Amino acid sequence: MAGGALNSRIGKSFEGKIFSIKQQAKNFYTPTVKMSLIAILIGILTGVLIGIYTLLMDFISSAFYGGNSIFVYYGIPAWTVILIPMLGGLAVGLIRRYYLKTHYGVESVIEASALHGGRLKAKDAIGEAFLSVITIGTGGSAGKEAPGVLMGAGAGSFAAKVFNLRGKSLRVYLGCGAAAGISAAFSAPLAGIVFVVEVIFGELEAKTFIPIVLSAVFSTFVFQAFFGSDALSFPNYSLSQPLYEFWLFPVLGILAGIVSVLFIKVFYFIREFFKNLKINSVFKPAIGGILVGIIGWYFPQILGLGYDVMQDVVSNPLPLTILLALIVLKTLAFSLTIGSGGAGGSIVPAMFVGVMLGSAFGLICNTLIPGLSVSHGAFALAGMGAVLAGASNATFTSIILLMEMTQDYGLILPFMVACVLSNAVARKANPETIFTEHIRRKGYTIRGGREIDVMESILVKDSMYPHPRTVFEDSSVEALTAIMQSSKHAGFPVLNRSGELTGLVTIKDMQEKMDLEDEEQKIKDIMTTDVIVAYPFETLDVVLDRMVRRDVSRLPVVMKSNPKKMVGIITQKDVMNAYNKSVLTKVQNIGEEKEYSNKSGDEGEYSVSDSKEKK
Repeated sequence: MAGGALNSRIGKSFEGKIFSIKQQAKNFYTPTVKMSLIAILIGILTGVLIGIYTLLMDFISSAFYGGNSIFVYYGIPAWTVILIPMLGGLAVGLIRRYYLKTHYGVESVIEASALHGGRLKAKDAIGEAFLSVITIGTGGSAGKEAPGVLMGAGAGSFAAKVFNLRGKSLRVYLGCGAAAGISAAFSAPLAGIVFVVEVIFGELEAKTFIPIVLSAVFSTFVFQAFFGSDALSFPNYSLSQPLYEFWLFPVLGILAGIVSVLFIKVFYFIREFFKNLKINSVFKPAIGGILVGIIGWYFPQILGLGYDVMQDVVSNPLPLTILLALIVLKTLAFSLTIGSGGAGGSIVPAMFVGVMLGSAFGLICNTLIPGLSVSHGAFALAGMGAVLAGASNATFTSIILLMEMTQDYGLILPFMVACVLSNAVARKANPETIFTEHIRRKGYTIRGGREIDVMESILVKDSMYPHPRTVFEDSSVEALTAIMQSSKHAGFPVLNRSGELTGLVTIKDMQEKMDLEDEEQKIKDIMTTDVIVAYPFETLDVVLDRMVRRDVSRLPVVMKSNPKKMVGIITQKDVMNAYNKSVLTKVQNIGEEKEYSNKSGDEGEYSVSDSKEKK
């Protein structure tokens, strides 16, 4: 009996300890800890994926362009090198047509975060990333940061699926993967973290910051520990006469902003050209590839990533004419590579263009300004960050990336002013970035990581009627009566004989101010001179609010720089038509995306590729 009681007490004591351990484990394994552990796993997986990606890239590049390439080994004529990007493009076209059937990029991750709650097809995202190995390895002019973001985002989506996660956490893990991808690709964890906050999320939240940091750190650690580092690194520079030399960097920033806009415009022009080209989509990347190959035959610097070229130019400048040519040709080669359907990213090409711009600017400054001590290499680095900031709207990311690549803060002030001014100029000229322009063309407007209201995304210039019926102020009221009777309009802008806007006349003005006994009464005698106007670059929400508050149904559209110069008219009907058209476009896009997602058989994920490109 005594032994049985003792055993019973021992059993209860043991069960109590087990329960206590379980309770402590349960208290430790909070949602925050769970999120952090999953973030670490995402970072490790991303680091491994990017390591494998880098090894494959090096293997393919060496096979076609190395010292012991197949051309050297088999004695193939050198001119046939122009065919390599074409063969790579053909391979990409076939794989995309019969296996992936999608086209992903950084814009897809932004769209998934802003519009689809972080849902992304992991298989297709990672597949698109590895497809870029073929594009870049065979000489395609693109970057590996977008593949890095896609691999990380795919790893995040995969982890969410494995752990059966739902809700807001999907977006967090998508961001973790994207940060891990940038961090490992550039060996720059701080830049990866800031990139997600600045470009993907558009905001900083305490609950998302910790897991993003963990993913970025572990991804970089795994990549560097097991695969080494092939990241860009540059020497340090300083200003010996900062009071005189500092002011050159704002000028470079303004130039970089202009170049950034041209970079975006050329890319989307060529992308639209290939999109509308009436040939089988399989062959489009091959056409882009052969054109890149021809450019590369004369200027081999534009082929592939261009890391070696960028590092060499920072230390040893090329002739000015070559630098200027590379700005144009790299932009063209990148646009042909990705615009035709190749796989890869835009960040490295933008940085390449920036290095050439900054180096050229430095050479010009050293020629025109005697005694200038600052090296052209400092301008090259500032140009690299500034063009990246202007093209991507990632100003802080660009600054941090420059600091991590140089491991020095000596030029942080001129770098900052160049990046900030470049971004300001670029956004003034073109509100969309290299990433968000594609999303805008699908009917969505993303700002700060969120879709903004439809009315806030449409400009007056895109909805107004540019050739309205007008009347002259010195015309008779009797003539105005005839015009109104023959017209469906209830009001008209009034101009003087110089074509300047002087007022607005409506049926209400005629009813209240018209003198039937005065046969010589002029329109200027009854018109309203206190005219409420709209401006071309205002958004519809602002204009509609103005109409409602002032109880008017139409507004003349004038230039802000010259309020007398009328360029159109906008009515409440125009506003509603623009709104309805935008909403209809969104509904169609969502329907097509869901239809494709259902066909893919994966209900928990969305495809965010362009519906027309899928077809």
